[in-house]
Amino acid sequence: MKRSKHFYISTRLNKIKKVKFILTIIIFTFYQSIKGQLKVAITIDDVPNKTFFINSTKSAILHSLDSLNIPICIFINEGKTHNNDSLAKNELLNNWISKKYITLGNHSYSHFRYSDVTFETFTNDILKGEVITKKTAKKYHKKLKYFRFPFNDLGKDSTQQALISNFLISNNYQITPFTIESVDWMYNYVYEYYLSKNEIEKAKEIGESYVTKTLEYFNYIENITTSKYGKSISQIYMCHDNILNANYLPILVKHLKQKKYSLIRLKTALKDDVYKQQNYYTNKWGISWVYRWVKDKEERKLLIKNEPSTEDIETLFQKIEDSQKLK
Repeated sequence: MKRSKHFYISTRLNKIKKVKFILTIIIFTFYQSIKGQLKVAITIDDVPNKTFFINSTKSAILHSLDSLNIPICIFINEGKTHNNDSLAKNELLNNWISKKYITLGNHSYSHFRYSDVTFETFTNDILKGEVITKKTAKKYHKKLKYFRFPFNDLGKDSTQQALISNFLISNNYQITPFTIESVDWMYNYVYEYYLSKNEIEKAKEIGESYVTKTLEYFNYIENITTSKYGKSISQIYMCHDNILNANYLPILVKHLKQKKYSLIRLKTALKDDVYKQQNYYTNKWGISWVYRWVKDKEERKLLIKNEPSTEDIETLFQKIEDSQKLK
């Protein structure tokens, strides 16, 4: 039986509709996967900490990072190099800067809290903190463009914050935020204490607790940002150059990869539109930028209040610190 022209047209239209439907599903799935991609840039403050590995020019954490093959941004306190302008005598810092996977940031020279000193003192300390770094960076064809405030203290009020922001912009610095941190410095204090007492099992418990608590923070901040922005944003994790991270940052990174995080460069993370938002927080305390972007003060307080509890490590930290003062 001869089929009509209408039949062939109808069949062709059905095929086109089917193809369009399949393409729609593919595109939807693609965008859903983009929406769900987890990304984080790892940043490390207070470099170089003279916690040595093998010898005085090779740090413990740098040794660990070499095996991870991930991008890292470091924030340097040049005061840790004892104000020695001779590059030959600053091999520890040179070793950090020479690594291809390392991006550079200024963390000031003396690690002053901005709200505790004058504007002139603080800005002079920023410029003092770039001398060796810039010289060494030039040798490796790198730039120094990021700045992170010590204690993440951006200033005690809007006036102080505006002054320093203008100064940094005029000196070609970009203020570097963070979205996630987990008081690793406090865990490290307790961790080092147990190591000094040769209480290895207790030290191990602290290290494992640090990783677990950090992952809790990742989950908490991801839930907030996904809820607010309808997508997973590019997170920025802030930690410090210490022996705890030398031993446990690789374990944390392993867990993040298992959770399908992509480890990205700071430059890439900062391209996320969320970092273009206004900072509504004008006090001195170093809170996450996720909270700084919240205009309503009560909402901000509630979000901070509902963070994963660090009461256990705070109590242990205080107990050890008090016992040390009695000696």
